[in-house]
Amino acid sequence: MQDPNEDTEWNDILRRKGIIPEKKKEQEVTEDQIVNLLESTIDEKTGRVSNNLEEKTLDELDELEDEEDERILEEYRQKRIAEMMELANKSKYGEVREISAEDYVKEINKAGEDIWVVLHLYKSGIPLCTLVNQHLANLARKFPTTKFLKSISTTCIPNWPDSNLPTIFIYHDGNMVKQIIGPLEFRGMKLSEAELEWMLGQEEAIPTKIKEDPRPKVRDVLFSSLKNENDDFDEDGNDW
Repeated sequence: MQDPNEDTEWNDILRRKGIIPEKKKEQEVTEDQIVNLLESTIDEKTGRVSNNLEEKTLDELDELEDEEDERILEEYRQKRIAEMMELANKSKYGEVREISAEDYVKEINKAGEDIWVVLHLYKSGIPLCTLVNQHLANLARKFPTTKFLKSISTTCIPNWPDSNLPTIFIYHDGNMVKQIIGPLEFRGMKLSEAELEWMLGQEEAIPTKIKEDPRPKVRDVLFSSLKNENDDFDEDGNDW
């Protein structure tokens, strides 16, 4: 026998003629009913958790707290291990390596993702170039996640003027982000290692903690000079 609730053309004809009753409509669930159902479920679960906690002794509650503390500490431990492993993988340089023009693309443009490269163009016999190389050697050991390179200027770039030496190019992700060219930008032979570290740190090429220019300001130098002269007058028994 055919089901009178089926949606068929024949059943539709029979319904119109009153031979079979109209199809029963499925009861619609209202939005309010859904909200009430969710709230009652949440209340039920919350109540169960609350009752479970109320039934526990102080020792059992302390044990739960200790377990939560251990879980948080373990998550932090795993996070630190991951960070240390990532740092160890990046800390693979630690020295200033000499390159030629043939190495340029491989060592610089294809250095790798998120790799900082510091390239020093120099020539032997130029005292400031020698000084910069000494500072860079120390900085390379201090910041082994940065790739430090050096190359004789005309070997790397033909006809590079000696007047532009020393020259430092800073690269990140294979792209040049900063140039430091010539004795004036390097502040001459009084350039300190801390100053050079600060210069490189300005472009975030190294994770330095030096955030301000370590070179004494002109005003501080003049004040120090005047103070020394004043101290000399005092020692001689003279006054102003």
